[in-house]
Amino acid sequence: MGSEPVRSVGRRRLLGWGGWGGLAAAGVAAGGAQLVGARSARAAPTASRAVPRDARPGGAYDRYVAKLAAEDKFSGVVLLSHRGRTVLSRSYGMADKEKGIRNHEGVAFNLSSAGKPFGAVAVLQLAQRGRLRLSDTVGTHLKGFPEEIAEKVTIHHLLSGISGLNTPDEDLQRVFRSREEVREFHEKWARQARPVAPPGTPTDHAGAEVAIPALIVEAVTGMTYWDYVEEHVFKRCGMTGTAFFTRPQWLTDPHIAHSYMRQGDGSRVDAVRNLDKGSPDPFQLGKNPARSYIDFPGDGGFATAPDLVRFAQALGDGTVLDRPYAELLTAPKIPLAPQGGGLRADRSTPADAAFATYMMPVSLIDGQWLNGRAGVNPGSLASWNIYPDSGWVGVILGNYDDVPFTEIIEQEMRAVLGPT
Repeated sequence: MGSEPVRSVGRRRLLGWGGWGGLAAAGVAAGGAQLVGARSARAAPTASRAVPRDARPGGAYDRYVAKLAAEDKFSGVVLLSHRGRTVLSRSYGMADKEKGIRNHEGVAFNLSSAGKPFGAVAVLQLAQRGRLRLSDTVGTHLKGFPEEIAEKVTIHHLLSGISGLNTPDEDLQRVFRSREEVREFHEKWARQARPVAPPGTPTDHAGAEVAIPALIVEAVTGMTYWDYVEEHVFKRCGMTGTAFFTRPQWLTDPHIAHSYMRQGDGSRVDAVRNLDKGSPDPFQLGKNPARSYIDFPGDGGFATAPDLVRFAQALGDGTVLDRPYAELLTAPKIPLAPQGGGLRADRSTPADAAFATYMMPVSLIDGQWLNGRAGVNPGSLASWNIYPDSGWVGVILGNYDDVPFTEIIEQEMRAVLGPT
């Protein structure tokens, strides 16, 4: 693959390529009709499989990212972990240029949509404790929604991305001053959602599908969404560097990467120190993520690369969810539309299948399952992929917004799935 940057990769554009995170963003997924019989001639992956040469230090993936960083086309952290052991960890660029703080493993990056699976985990925790049912309608737990939402849209619809709801218009210019102000605004915003198709219809990354489950978590627990997830997800997984940090913390904590937005004149500006500046990306024109005092409920907060590996391990060993519910989280729900090209273009095997799950898409690539999620905000990007059949986890976190993101994801997949 080449290394020319994909300019102005917006949040909705990235997630619109299938709408389901790193895998679909890389353009490797295909519709479910091609799943049957596609893998009958391939051997199942084994636990003893050697570390692929491209995933090793000094391998193709390592060299590729180093080249991008040397050309100032990547700033951030990449990590590959195999069965809990770090195989490759590299950090490039600056977390805070003004203070001279470099990026490293302990730095947390803005996740945007890559943090949405945390909300699905929170809902499933409540389901396994019997405090809600996935078949509950919105009106079971929340008042004030129109009848066509309150009585017809279920939690399952919301988590699966098939609610038929729209995304209300956002006020991208508003500068928030407190957690309470963010929460009040976001609750009103969620209640502006309206049906644009019958429940069961796939939607295009509808904001209401993230906002309403967060409100349900609050209604059921009596806690804010932020507090619940930090206590029952992050803390339980041992994610000590991950949180819903506020803007004052973002400004002062040396362990949080500042987001550097590319401007129309080619310069980069520190988003958190320049609230008057916004993104020129037409898909999120004028947006600056630092204007929100804290991430909206349902969005991702900030995480370190090792913490995302810990989250993946906690999903696999029953720490954060009982095993049946962890399996339910990533069980295929809705086939995703064919994407074509990308990683599949030079492979001889048939195209694989991709499915929506509960906020954490899954795909088959060369006979192996891959679960993952990606997100972008002005000045930041995040992707984490779990390869459960072979025990790999890949994390990509960055604080530039003009990098070849899809190509980096593809190169990670090549490294993990390629020949030894």
